[in-house]
Amino acid sequence: MNLASRVHVVGAGLAGLAAALSLADSGVAIILHEAAPQAGGRCRSYFDAALGCRIDNGNHLLIAGNRAAMAYLAAVGATATLVGPHDAAYPFLDRETGERWVLRPNAGKLPWWILARARRVKGTSALDYLGALRLLTARPEQSVTDILDARALLFRRLWQPMAVAALNTEVEAASASLFARVLRESLGAGGAACLPLVPREGLSESLIDPALRYLAGKGVELRFGSRLRALHFAREQVTALDFDAGSEQLAQGEAVVLTVPAPVASRLLPGLKAPDAFRGIVNAHYRVAVAEDAPFFVGLVGGVAEWVFRKPDVLSVTVSAAERLIDMPGEDLARLLWRDVAAAYDLGAAAMPRWQIVKERRATFAATPAQLARRPASATRWANLMLAGDWTATGLPATIEGAIRSGLKAAALLGGRMKIA
Repeated sequence: MNLASRVHVVGAGLAGLAAALSLADSGVAIILHEAAPQAGGRCRSYFDAALGCRIDNGNHLLIAGNRAAMAYLAAVGATATLVGPHDAAYPFLDRETGERWVLRPNAGKLPWWILARARRVKGTSALDYLGALRLLTARPEQSVTDILDARALLFRRLWQPMAVAALNTEVEAASASLFARVLRESLGAGGAACLPLVPREGLSESLIDPALRYLAGKGVELRFGSRLRALHFAREQVTALDFDAGSEQLAQGEAVVLTVPAPVASRLLPGLKAPDAFRGIVNAHYRVAVAEDAPFFVGLVGGVAEWVFRKPDVLSVTVSAAERLIDMPGEDLARLLWRDVAAAYDLGAAAMPRWQIVKERRATFAATPAQLARRPASATRWANLMLAGDWTATGLPATIEGAIRSGLKAAALLGGRMKIA
């Protein structure tokens, strides 16, 4: 499609922001619509009254190999807002045995680190890692546990926590081929690509606010509280958008990038095949400060939580594929997860501090083979309508990287300038 004269980007999550950035750099007039009073979607920060400080609504870990996310951050001048260890170091704690270790992939692509006992998962041998090569030939219908031995120590201490965190789906149902893609772009790309990065302050300060400032400087019109209710079609084109505040008629040469969640897109677009099964995430936040030289995060094995993150005056916990916990009362969850937090950061018998529980019942699509087959392409049968969102066919799980790639792809189809390095 030729470069559009004006584009309505519907949704100001990361997919919508990425699309708007790319199109704005091409000189296209952009109107960015967002139903909520703020941008960011599931990736944002806010002030929590119970804790008396700002927190992120979820925990997200970027790696240096997330090339679309790195390009996005560079474009808005926010690369320096991320921090992390000097090399690819992933500390772990086994809650059942009390053992600790640090996974340290070497910088190059040749994975000689698996030959070094001090760099690999405690209790594993170099030969154990070769089993992951079977994922490369996984059939579309196979799950992670169809390919990898769930009884193996390496599975319990690395593959399972990594797969659950990346795919937000239990390993018995999660797609083996999608997990293989994750491994190719992380451990398979070498330690330099695995360098972990987290926001120094918060998700909004790194990923959302700089993008909004950049877009405002480009003359992008931002409309918050602008909920799309319906689209109108004629002659294989979108001709109008109905918002709460009124209707927007599309002139010839105008286009739409729809970046709303999958269930909303399914309601708006007749006949759209999109993911319709989802998994939840539980996050717990505790108002407690630890030493500045403490790890930025700790991976947990054999506990309830999978990852604990150190943030300014807060320790935050993420539990992925959390259906078993989603209906538990908040105070019970807080007490249960505090045990993992205290163990991860060696807090001993410290009393549980102020806490906040954040639940996302439909955080991401279920990364099962059946749901992958339902992910739609960016282009639609309507010539001036593109889809974006981490639920579209990005080839990646529902992650920050996947969301940004989807927005850049939709923009590229409309003639956007920004490309993935």
